[in-house]
Amino acid sequence: MSQFSFEGRVAVVTGAGRGIGRAHALLLAERGARVVVNDLGGSMEGDGSDAGPAQKVVDEITAAGGQAVADTHDVSSTEGGEAIVATALEHFGRIDVLVNNAGIIRYAGLPEIDAENLERHLAVHLLGSFHTLRAAWPHFVEQSYGRVVLTTSSGMLGLDNNLAYAAAKAGTVGMARSAKIAGEPHNIKVNLIAPAAMTRMGGGSDTDDPVMPSSAVAPMVAYLAHENCPVNGEIYTAGAGRFARFFIGSTEGYLHEDGPATIEDVAANWDAVNDEKGYYVPADLMGWSGAFLKHRFEGA
Repeated sequence: MSQFSFEGRVAVVTGAGRGIGRAHALLLAERGARVVVNDLGGSMEGDGSDAGPAQKVVDEITAAGGQAVADTHDVSSTEGGEAIVATALEHFGRIDVLVNNAGIIRYAGLPEIDAENLERHLAVHLLGSFHTLRAAWPHFVEQSYGRVVLTTSSGMLGLDNNLAYAAAKAGTVGMARSAKIAGEPHNIKVNLIAPAAMTRMGGGSDTDDPVMPSSAVAPMVAYLAHENCPVNGEIYTAGAGRFARFFIGSTEGYLHEDGPATIEDVAANWDAVNDEKGYYVPADLMGWSGAFLKHRFEGA
């Protein structure tokens, strides 16, 4: 038996009809998981629906001797998220792993982007992750076990032609970090993947790119989804053979101690504010607050 087996586990993968999600579903199934292959089957922009992509992946899994079922519910609605989880319970009796990969992309930046563009990205990427996570959560708590991988993106660093996508992907980070805190007492781990693959959403096609294939992302996702996963609330990147940690850090900064600070004090110490030597990586809000305000409590 493989060291990293998913025998006995049930995994839900959203957006699994093509590209990166398909690669996740195939690898999890290959390692023994029973998989719910969710995909609305719409266009890259999120229009329309088609049951074909999800069923095709199910057919691939079953042809290889695995177990899978197709699901075409829309992650962007509360009802859709609940129905996806219900599919796992109905067909396999439980849910252990949730990989939220479903997404859309509608290119637009300032000033031409409109509210509908932003709302649609948030509905699929951020609320889509929320709806399925919330639906699965009681089952994770009841069984004292759950593994969740949310999909963020290096695009959260800023995109000149897709503000909405960047905003939605950044939102998943805050959600995962909060879910991490709620899940720790229940053996629920929630991490994030920032994939690097040439898919149709990344400017490629539905076929696997030889240089940046979707399959090169899946090993990291499977490790984060495994019972042996050693981390919680972290972000990892994967693609083209490279795997790395992506984190939010804080500089030590400048400490003003002689009366109220002025704008001039901030300007005069700008280099110290931005000096990256001695930066730290806060685990959560309380960790950051403790470090940021330590001068107020030292010796108290």
